[in-house]
Amino acid sequence: MDFDRERRRRALSRIAARLRSEPDDVSDMLPFEEVIDALGRRSQIDLGIEEIPLDAIAGTVGRRPEEFDRAFRPSKRVRGRWESVAAARRRGVDLPPIEVYKVGDLYFVEDGHHRVSVARAFGDTTIEAHVREVRTALGAAPDLRASELPLKHHERVFRERVPLPPAARERVRLSDEWRYAVLAQLIEARGFRQSQAQGRLLSRAEVARSWFQEQYVPIVEILDREGIGGPGTETDRYLRFAMLRYLLLYENEWSDEVVERLIDLIRGDAASEDTLVHQILGEMH
Repeated sequence: MDFDRERRRRALSRIAARLRSEPDDVSDMLPFEEVIDALGRRSQIDLGIEEIPLDAIAGTVGRRPEEFDRAFRPSKRVRGRWESVAAARRRGVDLPPIEVYKVGDLYFVEDGHHRVSVARAFGDTTIEAHVREVRTALGAAPDLRASELPLKHHERVFRERVPLPPAARERVRLSDEWRYAVLAQLIEARGFRQSQAQGRLLSRAEVARSWFQEQYVPIVEILDREGIGGPGTETDRYLRFAMLRYLLLYENEWSDEVVERLIDLIRGDAASEDTLVHQILGEMH
């Protein structure tokens, strides 16, 4: 009965997610290795035995993700093992701590998937676990989904290429993972021109700070004031504007004249046979 109840809950949860038009993977368990690869492993420490919140356990190490959903409701293929753990729990058997990895705000189960599932089915809020923490270049937010991992991977590589200070780094966010590479190339090209002008090789940190303070912030302020750039983050708007600067004006630098000409062209729906120009202009409207 316990198992059948959890199976019904799993099915109803998927139906409710569809009715709410939530992403298809909102209920899917996260695969540990793919998450670590996307976020970038830095170090690992053993935290020992701790009580951890059950609702923060959202992933698996080594098991097939389809055996349990993100809330650890079981699939039919694990019935036998699940029922034996549930029966032991009802008899009062003292079950050993589970084995987990902690990444950011999330936990990934290496050993103890059925114990987690049964504990949640019985209404527990915490569980005893042996915790190993893996520290990564990017953090793992509680609502991280598998479909976001490519975006996180490109964001991490961008941060390595453009090492901004923490406050500035938090402002630079793109909705399309592929455009992180485009933005990094624009910043690096600007840094190369700066290095040539100054007669010395600027560090990546110097290039990043200069770009953010002298170009990114002023342009974002202009876009906000003029109400152009389209939807998405402020970085989405900035990159559209920067790409059009070169595609329409063949300019690599900003000046008051360049900005004014570009705004006039955008508002006049600039004529061009370039399909990329049409795509970017379409995104701005």
